[in-house]
Amino acid sequence: MVAGCDVLRIPAEGECEILRSHDIVVADGRVQEVRPTGGVHPSDAAEVIDGRGLLAVPGLVNAHTHSPMVLMRGAAEDVTVEGWFNDRVWPMESNLTPADVHAGALLACAEMIRSGVTTFADHYFFPEQIAEAVAETGLRADIAPTYFSSRGQAALDATVRFAETWHGAAEGRVTVSLGPHAPYTVDDTDLKALAGHARRLGLRVHIHAAEHLEQTESSLARRGATPIRVLHETGVLEAGALIAHGCGIVEQDLPLLAEYAERTAVACCPKVYLKHALSPLTPVRDLLDAGVTVAVGTDGAAGHNTLDVWEALRLVALTQKQAVRDATWMTVSDTLRLATRGGARALGLQDRIGALEPGMRADIVLTDLSGSHCRPLHDPRAALVYSARASDVRTVVVDGRVLMRDGRLLTVDEPALLAEADSRVARILDTSHGRVVQHYDP
Repeated sequence: MVAGCDVLRIPAEGECEILRSHDIVVADGRVQEVRPTGGVHPSDAAEVIDGRGLLAVPGLVNAHTHSPMVLMRGAAEDVTVEGWFNDRVWPMESNLTPADVHAGALLACAEMIRSGVTTFADHYFFPEQIAEAVAETGLRADIAPTYFSSRGQAALDATVRFAETWHGAAEGRVTVSLGPHAPYTVDDTDLKALAGHARRLGLRVHIHAAEHLEQTESSLARRGATPIRVLHETGVLEAGALIAHGCGIVEQDLPLLAEYAERTAVACCPKVYLKHALSPLTPVRDLLDAGVTVAVGTDGAAGHNTLDVWEALRLVALTQKQAVRDATWMTVSDTLRLATRGGARALGLQDRIGALEPGMRADIVLTDLSGSHCRPLHDPRAALVYSARASDVRTVVVDGRVLMRDGRLLTVDEPALLAEADSRVARILDTSHGRVVQHYDP
């Protein structure tokens, strides 16, 4: 149990509140009770964490990332979107081995544990290596194997086999989505096939779509349909979709998304849009008005530089206020909800995570808001959105297991991992060979 902490209560709607001086009782990996401090500690409690002076928040959800891309952090800066893909990232990715991906995923997991991310939605190559890293570190993840049609039927079959093998693994902490890369890199036949497999297996489809307005305009000119309509026509929306970015979602797409709102979500990753000078942003207000779930993501660290969801949720709040020119929009409560309950619903895990309530999995993050950058602490909710740093996270619990205590990682040998990652990067960053995994021309 966690004793004596303040607890952030995030309701499904309305204002979040701070429950002062509470205990969080955990049994069998679930929250059993959240009660005022002062009762007798259960005599059979395996462990009591002193939470006095700390604020317990539900584990943050990174709703869209490419975790092994931490190995390319800072290696593709100040370039156009086309240059980022064709000249830097896709040539570097052609160098990756399964061992590289495993090391990168472990490093990403360590970073996310340190910053209070307990669940992430991944979309990348060599998914088995990412799943192994998740199992080793104790995190929770939904993993989508990246698939391009250029890789052929064998790759599609491998994607489905991974889903059949890994969904529900690591005591349920690993779930799987199918991962066609995008409508411009996956043909309609393959999209229909993967949507069919998703329906058969009861999975979702995690896909990049309408990433920016130019993609939507290009799709309309080339085939007379927006990327979102392509997802509708190929059955992806019907299967259930987590759409990465969606900055190019236009008014005519909203009725299509609303039709499948109960199983459709959009992950907003604003830092990468700002870095690549993309406009407009994800239309969060329109999506929420249509009943579509919106969640917060970081994208990969090759673009976002960090996997820090605190930074991402802050940028969501700031950019959305500016986008709609309404300072009362995207309140601190709404922003916190996107990064917790919103992320949980986007991954289809709303019955397991996203809030510290009885019956939910015990994914608990203890934060310390006593630093000078948060003081005076008039409103802890506002501090979480606008002032808190990843370094304010002290202790992280996933499924009732402590992964970090008082800033010390317990499931990762961080010095050894950093040394291994550093040993791999020179080879990964060498693009002199001229190979690419794909060509970007949406």
